[in-house]
Amino acid sequence: MPDHAHWLVELAGAASLSNTIGALKKAIATPVNVSRDGVGQSLWQAGFHDRALRKEDDVLVAARFIVANPIRAGLVARVGDYPWWNAVWI
Repeated sequence: MPDHAHWLVELAGAASLSNTIGALKKAIATPVNVSRDGVGQSLWQAGFHDRALRKEDDVLVAARFIVANPIRAGLVARVGDYPWWNAVWI
């Protein structure tokens, strides 16, 4: 998505959601900033919005929502046309 990201993550062990999201943002921002010669605006907004999923059925619904988001946004006609569409939960 050009203006936001949806991530479906499963926390393991004692990992915190804040630390996990921070690590994801850093892992993405670092190569982007290098490609921009370290110049430019911040890649990510501060903070994030989260939603806890409790049942396996909720995970499947959330995964399908995320995968279909580029279609709803009009970026592609089919899920398979979006290069980052895959999810292990589907």
